[in-house]
Amino acid sequence: MPEGSRQDRVRPSNVRLALLDSRESLGMSRAKGEILVADGERNVRIMLKAVLKQEGYEVCEADSGASALKALEREPFDLILMDAHMSDIDGIAAMREIRKSSPFVPVVMMSRGASVRAAVHALKLGAHDYLTKPLDVDEVKILVEHALKQCSADEEDASPPNTLDFTHIIGESEAMRELCETLSLVAPRDATVLIYGETGTGKELVADAIHYNSSRAGKPFIKVNCAALPETLLESELFGHERGAFTGAARTKPGRFELADGGTLFLDEVGDMSLATQVKLLRVLQERELEPLGSTRPIRVNIRLVAATHRDLEHEVKEGRFREDLFYRLNVVSVTLPPLRRRKEDIPLLAESFFNLYRERHARPVKGFLPKTLDALVRYEWPGNIRELENVIERAVLLCRSEYISTRDLPPPLSPADEAKPSRVLIPPGTTLVEVEREAILQTLQETKGNRTYAARQLGISRKTLQNKLKEYGLEEKIGLRQA
Repeated sequence: MPEGSRQDRVRPSNVRLALLDSRESLGMSRAKGEILVADGERNVRIMLKAVLKQEGYEVCEADSGASALKALEREPFDLILMDAHMSDIDGIAAMREIRKSSPFVPVVMMSRGASVRAAVHALKLGAHDYLTKPLDVDEVKILVEHALKQCSADEEDASPPNTLDFTHIIGESEAMRELCETLSLVAPRDATVLIYGETGTGKELVADAIHYNSSRAGKPFIKVNCAALPETLLESELFGHERGAFTGAARTKPGRFELADGGTLFLDEVGDMSLATQVKLLRVLQERELEPLGSTRPIRVNIRLVAATHRDLEHEVKEGRFREDLFYRLNVVSVTLPPLRRRKEDIPLLAESFFNLYRERHARPVKGFLPKTLDALVRYEWPGNIRELENVIERAVLLCRSEYISTRDLPPPLSPADEAKPSRVLIPPGTTLVEVEREAILQTLQETKGNRTYAARQLGISRKTLQNKLKEYGLEEKIGLRQA
């Protein structure tokens, strides 16, 4: 493996654990973690050092971005608290360098004033979280404890399952191969994932694959469709409520966040969430705790979040309909599902999968598709994507009157009026039975594109009988027939 590859790099947290273990073997007390405080203001450094040492952490100081980078070269840290605005190298520039040399060290950015812009910039670069100055001591304690616990949990959960299974994601197109490669890297980790895609492209199926190929596979997998619920009901569904919290709240109800504790929460159509609910969602994601409606009792939650939307969230942010800071919380890793019209080579595979499913479910004696039927499925643009294809196949399986599904069994958009009815062949008076039989064989072979097996079944004869008739009427030499 080339030098400098990710596998060759030693994770700082692992080095830190080794150092702490060696200290324990020498009888030295083990600190809760070592933190680097980088801030140009001496008073801030003194305050943070005193607070954090009292909580049991080891603390090192740096008065500039350059000194912070030098400190990182000398020893590893479990967490970095860094001011966004320092003299020589500001916190943002320093963080870019930190991400190159120590990509796994969590960084909490500090910024004076409630500047969402500075916070969002830090989150874009991969900051774990941010604090606003003047600092709240209790908020610092909670955030530091949460950051270290989460990163420690990520270390424990980082090992992927023994095998990854994406067999339910059907497709051999380039787009689907790239999607599965991305999921194989993302699913075993605990990162937040944002899934883009038109309605009906299979976003929920991808969310399933992410959860069941993660270390949380044995834990709850809770789904919420944000577009299907009104704002007041959505808030109650997400965060829960106490008895009597509002009219009709006859009993205490846990929210979906609480139900998903330890597992994965899937927020479908998150782009349809109101701004008011977005604020509350952002708070839960930041603090990893929530308060049910009508309660003052905070509940800690440990969940992995997967979100999906058919909207362009960056455009929604520009239009003021989606919070920018929440967008960057969700958009840690994003995947985009292509519409079915852009992966038409996958349509026969998907059609076959749905056919097998519904043939068995409805106990129908149907054997497959005629070639002309598959051609019609591939030519269609599928505005409803995979969901529409599934409905069409189920309908065809139910309505099919012969052994093979033909275009007559498809709904009008896929079966034009001139093809929806069986073609009528006019036989002039005096036509011999031999000529009628010869013409019937010829037209059936043309309809099945020369497939002898399908043609024989439509004619109600064996394949061997059809072969004999072809020789008898000299049709093998007249048209090119596929050997099938």
